[in-house]
Amino acid sequence: MLCAYDCNVTYSAPEDSDFDALTVRVVKAIGDQGSITAAAALLGYSQPAVSQHIKRLEQRLGVAVVERVGRSVRLTEAGRILARHAPAVTTALDAAAGELAELRGLRAGRVRLVGFPSASPTVVPRLLADLARHHPGVTITYVEAEPPEAVEAVRGDRADIALTFSYPGDRDDPHGASASGLAVRAVGTDDLLVVLPAGHAATERADGEALDLPVLAEENWIAGCPRCRGHLLEVCGRAGFIPRIGFETDNFVAVEGLVAQGIGVATLPRMAVDSFPPLPGIVTVPLPRSEARTLHVVTAHGAERVPAVRATLLTLTGVLAHASPVAEASAN
Repeated sequence: MLCAYDCNVTYSAPEDSDFDALTVRVVKAIGDQGSITAAAALLGYSQPAVSQHIKRLEQRLGVAVVERVGRSVRLTEAGRILARHAPAVTTALDAAAGELAELRGLRAGRVRLVGFPSASPTVVPRLLADLARHHPGVTITYVEAEPPEAVEAVRGDRADIALTFSYPGDRDDPHGASASGLAVRAVGTDDLLVVLPAGHAATERADGEALDLPVLAEENWIAGCPRCRGHLLEVCGRAGFIPRIGFETDNFVAVEGLVAQGIGVATLPRMAVDSFPPLPGIVTVPLPRSEARTLHVVTAHGAERVPAVRATLLTLTGVLAHASPVAEASAN
């Protein structure tokens, strides 16, 4: 579970307005968790403090915000309205606070980042190192998640930045309708490689030449996660054949191990291959650049106005732009 809020703060209920950023966060947490007790634990407050906050809110608004259903609670229509506006409200207030901090000469902030698994050992360490050197006041928290869950984390105000990817022709692209209302920007590409046993006949090609995929039509294939499996079916379909999938695993090391033993062939993004030393007995060859996956950053609209978020986005873009290329093929 992603924890999107600071947990060591002193509770203080505002008395001069109907609701503020804390209020919409409290209401949204209750809606997400289905109980006041769980919401209080997520936010780092005591259950009585959250209950009293909701009680005072309902008194000021004159309408119920939560209602009890059996042993749990749920939001009323008024509560759902507040929860729906939570990401926009908190982003706007964070942006204002950040701009005021810049005027005071401060360079501090906290950014909640979520990214896909193969970015964790490749992109994220370089990002953190660069930020530590150039923006030491910025604190990053990081959680790993596949793109659909990462997009939802931004929408649910559990993350400030999501690093995601999409494949060409992806029917379940999480950057379509599911990202409506969010800011989605392409920030790079990641080549798709075919992983073959060392000595495979398909490796005999001109240096730098992309693999002609139909030569693997009769091979056994190893598929990855559901989205990667779907893309394998699509890329092979465009090449004119249906792959014979005998094994499925989203463990990159397991994929290479199976290929090294001659069990089958597979496709992996370059980031996945670069995330650990290649196993002996495999060769990677590139598919055409048109099959590369696109890398995206997803934020709430206006998030870049928050200085810490802006610094993180610029640093992340630089890390991706200056990622050192690897050889078109490698063997051990």
